[in-house]
Amino acid sequence: MKVFDTQKIKNVAILGHAGSGKTTLTEAMLFEAGEITRRGSVEEQNTVSDYHEIERQRGNSVFGSLLHLAWKDNKINLLDTPGFDDFVGEIISALRVADTGLMVLNAQSGVEVGSEIIWEYTEQFETPMMFVINQVDGEKSDFEATFNQARERFGDKVTLVQYPLNEGVGFNAIIDVLKMTMYKFGPNGGKPEKLPIPDTERQRANELHNTLVEAVAVHDDKLMEAYFDKGELSEEELAEGFKLAMIHHDLFPVFCCSAKRDMGSGRILGFIHDIAPSAQDMPPAKRESGKTLDCDPSGPVCLFVFKTISEPHLGDMSLFKVCSGEVRIGQELVNSKSDITERVAQLYILNGKNRTAVTSLKAGDIGASVKLKGTITNSTLYERDHPFHIFPIQFPAPRITVAITTENKNDMDKVTQALHRLHESDNTIIYEYSHELQQALLHGQGELHLNIAKWELENLYKVKVNFDKPRISYRETIRKSAQSQYRHKKQSGGAGQFGEVHMLIEPYYEGMPNPSGFNVRDTQVHDLDWGGKLVFLNCIVGGSIDTKYMSAIVKGIMEKMTNGPLTGSYVRDVRVSVYDGKMHAVDSNDMAFKLAGTMAFKQGFQDANPQLLEPIYDVEVMCSGETMGDVMGDLQTRRAIIMGIDADGHYQKISARVPLAELYKYSSTLRSLTQGRAKHTQRFADYATVPAELQQKLIEEYAKTAHHEVH
Repeated sequence: MKVFDTQKIKNVAILGHAGSGKTTLTEAMLFEAGEITRRGSVEEQNTVSDYHEIERQRGNSVFGSLLHLAWKDNKINLLDTPGFDDFVGEIISALRVADTGLMVLNAQSGVEVGSEIIWEYTEQFETPMMFVINQVDGEKSDFEATFNQARERFGDKVTLVQYPLNEGVGFNAIIDVLKMTMYKFGPNGGKPEKLPIPDTERQRANELHNTLVEAVAVHDDKLMEAYFDKGELSEEELAEGFKLAMIHHDLFPVFCCSAKRDMGSGRILGFIHDIAPSAQDMPPAKRESGKTLDCDPSGPVCLFVFKTISEPHLGDMSLFKVCSGEVRIGQELVNSKSDITERVAQLYILNGKNRTAVTSLKAGDIGASVKLKGTITNSTLYERDHPFHIFPIQFPAPRITVAITTENKNDMDKVTQALHRLHESDNTIIYEYSHELQQALLHGQGELHLNIAKWELENLYKVKVNFDKPRISYRETIRKSAQSQYRHKKQSGGAGQFGEVHMLIEPYYEGMPNPSGFNVRDTQVHDLDWGGKLVFLNCIVGGSIDTKYMSAIVKGIMEKMTNGPLTGSYVRDVRVSVYDGKMHAVDSNDMAFKLAGTMAFKQGFQDANPQLLEPIYDVEVMCSGETMGDVMGDLQTRRAIIMGIDADGHYQKISARVPLAELYKYSSTLRSLTQGRAKHTQRFADYATVPAELQQKLIEEYAKTAHHEVH
């Protein structure tokens, strides 16, 4: 394929709910452009974009795919995306480099939840959008209802460009009110016959045409003036006005098609060619410095890596957008993350898994390279003398966590390496080992998301894994003051061990006064890694314990605070005052005072009305008014405190505080309760007191576990 000029490159993200026909539409587009000679189908498992084994098994997209085609004198890059919110990382990555979004709606199902959720991301990126209402040849097709739903959900800027004639199983024609032409198709689809609009449709077409022209002109004073003067706009004026209206989010054109029968895809490609913006038409790329970078083919070379494909035995492939300049084979570029120089030894353009080697790519284009060892998603590659750092993609926080174990303990290293590679491919998959919980944890966007990761581990990396409920990171503290003392004495021939410590332990809070009756000689404030504080006061008078042993006592206390007496959880927000004790001139040492400090703290803690704390999360649920009651009822069974309910567009936003212990697999429950018409976010808020009955249950469970481990 030739090297295309920047203005002739169009990057389009194909978006929509699962089952709307995105993959089938991209297949029809590739066929219309002559990139493929035979259209595949999802049912036959032979489409260009859904080429992974798991996608063919499931019959829908799981991973994003990069495709390309030439249409007239333009190159159009297509980014086919999954339709489930669990794979939001793929959707966001595509939107980050797309210059137009094409939302596919199913005429038989109307506007579905996946489309509504994706729409929010398009608004965040301010992506110029167009709609395609697909499957107008279906038995249950209702184009008008789907169009009206789109206007209701996405606003009155959604504007008709086409509507179907003979909708349903007899569908064979499209009325185009922009071109004022009827496209009539043969039984096998393909290239249509261009005909005058029938008299029966003339009045409606004229009215819709005038509405469309006014919608284009209303946002541009010059166009509006020309429209008033002439009563019409030229084709060039319409095209330029349409493009500006799309860029400014003032107009969202609506097309129709039957992707499966290849009816209408050519006209959609024609609109993308004629009107959709190129990267050069869009605002410049944002840099981390706050400055911007123009999409200039004559500027310094700058590539932004938006996706990494990492598969066993194949190595890593970096997918990038050329933000500036023209990248050529053999060029050496600096990696913004590592400052390592990478040599671009190979350049490709992709159609799914099929690679085509090219010698160069200009600004605005999307391509791929391999064997860039230190390059991962969100890397910027730039010329040494022009250090640009493109603002990274912000991926959403995880919404589900599971503990991951292997059937064979020796496989854990293999799992860790495999999960690292999965994270490189999908930044919303996050793996960590929690030393606090003594568990390997896998975080993701939903149960389906994690199940796909499990499938990859078992089928691609050949390691069997199990998912379990993760432990909860409880905290322990106290609610009253208590005094304790402990003498550590050990004699075993020769020098022994001796240390005695008397201490007061109290609940700590900011600004609390010094303990009465004690002379505070020294104060140490320790900000704990796990949150909260330990405040240690040296109140020794008369030299009953030498100052040199204080650090050993603190060390002993800290050691016990990492393994609290109630459930083995971290202890926080405690003040300890050491006010008396004894030492021996020969037998006292650091170890003796460390052990005495540990045991005195443990005893005092048990007498100070110990309290278990649990992590509380701020949860926001976006759902429809019809499902709000079910969502609220379910939250209340999870010990949630409802903080507020607000309207947010067509949604109700429920804000609640929910214990983490009650959020396991919540995303799956929410999807079931609302038939998928909801989403939620969760973030850590604070620690709160565990109810007394639950605390006792957790203490008893821990005691059984600890006893079992001892024996």
